[in-house]
Amino acid sequence: MNFEDYQKKSRKTALYPNVGENFIYPTIGLSGETGEVSEKIKKVIRDKGGKIDDETREMIKKELGDVLWYVSQLASELGLSLDDIAEKNIEKLYSRLERGKLQGSGDNR
Repeated sequence: MNFEDYQKKSRKTALYPNVGENFIYPTIGLSGETGEVSEKIKKVIRDKGGKIDDETREMIKKELGDVLWYVSQLASELGLSLDDIAEKNIEKLYSRLERGKLQGSGDNR
């Protein structure tokens, strides 16, 4: 599956108020889901000595799927293509790599 297919298929499951005119709902959902990923990682550090077992890996995989769903819905709400987002991100990262600017801070490095 590619991002375009995922974005189209996942959009059919977008059942929230004012779909198509509501960028706030997926933004809040994205924040919540990234928090859930962070919580799972935190518990790996606290309870498992930093070792990720297969069960935890699968739980994190599901949460990352939820993160992807919300990213996809937010992109759709903003009229953006996940394929285009991914392509532009790789272009930015490779430009930084070529210029030796992967480390540091700031969006425009």
